[in-house]
Amino acid sequence: MQHVCALFVLAACLVPAVSEAQADDRRPFATHLDGTWIGGGICYGPFRDGQAPGASSPSEEELLEDLELMSERWSLFRMYSSRGSAEIVCRLLVEHDIPMRIMVGAWIGSEHAINPDGSFGDPIPGTAAENRAEIEMAIHLANTYPSVVHSISVGNETQMDWSGHRARRDVLIGYIRTAREATSVPVTTCDDFNFWNKPESKEVAAECDFIGWHAYAMWNSQTLTDALSWTREKLAECRAMHPDMLIVHAETGWTTSVDPNATPEGGLIIGQPGEREQELFFRSYTSWADELGLPYFYFSAFDEAWKGGDSPSEAEKHWGVYFSDRSPKLAVQAPAER
Repeated sequence: MQHVCALFVLAACLVPAVSEAQADDRRPFATHLDGTWIGGGICYGPFRDGQAPGASSPSEEELLEDLELMSERWSLFRMYSSRGSAEIVCRLLVEHDIPMRIMVGAWIGSEHAINPDGSFGDPIPGTAAENRAEIEMAIHLANTYPSVVHSISVGNETQMDWSGHRARRDVLIGYIRTAREATSVPVTTCDDFNFWNKPESKEVAAECDFIGWHAYAMWNSQTLTDALSWTREKLAECRAMHPDMLIVHAETGWTTSVDPNATPEGGLIIGQPGEREQELFFRSYTSWADELGLPYFYFSAFDEAWKGGDSPSEAEKHWGVYFSDRSPKLAVQAPAER
């Protein structure tokens, strides 16, 4: 632990100078396992009905059930926090010899208040300690479970103005450097395409082994007909901005429910939700990405009722290809092809 704490201090001192870190020293993002393509992965939130972060957590038996179900279709998955269930998940993968690899997330909350003009203000007490605990646990998991921890994502959507957990760029870079210095796995941060297609993203990309890229056609007012062409266009923009970087599509999906009266979906989503529509998007997207050799994490495995607001039909709760009771939606009712 002293070694990790020293790394936090070192990273903080280094942040003002932009690193050209990984241009020749980037760690490879493994897309094959024993010669088999595993680049198509799934995003995993473990909370079932009646469970939520900071409240009730899934049992070990429930986590094992999820891992065994997901392993029928995927060999790679992503979690968003290093604490909570993540260590149990890593241990279960090892103990039960489940043929899956995990991208561990280190959740980064806002360490500074946001001023009315959008600039960063005073520090928020306690958040920095929470963030350091996330980084320390991600490092611990990568070093304790090297056979199953595939990579680390430091922070999720921290660089966009609309984010509820915006992070100062120097703070994010410091945490990326700390995670990378203390592990041997590839490290990134995951963010929206509208960050990665801007010149300011190059400062962050220089610290990463690969780009964790989010692009949702549905959230960007696209119909199902135009969804894949829009995704191709945004991928091309990102590749033009970062021609020397591997791009991993860390989130995309199609929800099966929308509340037109909810904010923001009522003003952004025009694509028709539904199981059939999700199935069509899921199959067309995954076929395209697999053929292209684009590594991805489809969002998401299971519906999660704790997300969003009070409306039971709002989009945030219904991105899963399985319902929250683990019964399959149309997208995954056909036998898995592995």
